[in-house]
Amino acid sequence: MQYEAPTTVSAALDLLSNATGECRVMAGGTDLLVRLRAEMSEPDLIVDIKRIEGMRDIVAEDGGWRIGAAVSGAEMSEHDTLGKDWPGVVEGMDLIGSTQVQGRATLAGNLCNASPAADSVPAMAAANAIARVAGQNGTRDVPVADIPAGPGKTTLTKDEFITSIFLPARGERASDAYLRFIPRTEMDIAVVGCGVSLTLDADGTITDANVSLGAVAPTVIVVDAAAKALTGTKLDEAALEALAAACSEAATPISDKRGTVEFRKHVSGVLAQRAAKIAYQRAGGAS
Repeated sequence: MQYEAPTTVSAALDLLSNATGECRVMAGGTDLLVRLRAEMSEPDLIVDIKRIEGMRDIVAEDGGWRIGAAVSGAEMSEHDTLGKDWPGVVEGMDLIGSTQVQGRATLAGNLCNASPAADSVPAMAAANAIARVAGQNGTRDVPVADIPAGPGKTTLTKDEFITSIFLPARGERASDAYLRFIPRTEMDIAVVGCGVSLTLDADGTITDANVSLGAVAPTVIVVDAAAKALTGTKLDEAALEALAAACSEAATPISDKRGTVEFRKHVSGVLAQRAAKIAYQRAGGAS
């Protein structure tokens, strides 16, 4: 197995393009190292991107935030301003693993691991986050929701990797929230996850909404019907009921030892209601 730690994007792309066999890009390594130790993966090449300039930076850009692909969850949580603009995205990242894991786990890595139950992905999808993808033909910006292709699979080609995640600008009366249900109190995999992002006008009416679900389909689901149920309302009971119904309808989970189809569909609606209430209050709506 060959390990490389290039210092430029172009050098990393050359390594990926010229490699034969299985290649893995490593940002934090919290998923990859576990797979290596469990002998679930034996890549011919590992390309560690942490030494590339900008990969460890959180930078204000166009009113939003660009988060380098190797920025850890701990660094996001400790940032002075990021969590004020996008608390739900930081919440989703905070739920990944232990304190030790938080020191290495990254948004880009969680996204590219392509687990249907990834906690940060529904939060990013609700935020309309954009992944910047580098390849031999240049860079392209891809909505985070379009990166996962199925369990363990992404839409990236062999010689591409994510260099950063962009969270767009927020208005003054806008916020988000992420919630998940797990059987244990912490350090477990989501049975259902839900991200909600809302923008309000001066009187508390929701003018824009995004709702996403995780762990209830092969990839994250952006629930347009749920967003429509909220838009134009002040999050009254009718809107909350319509929101829950839309999320339960959109969920297409499986039954396993951690939850039945019926349970997961029900919890999808319940979590959506709770996350919407939190996001609404954070955005300045009446409690």
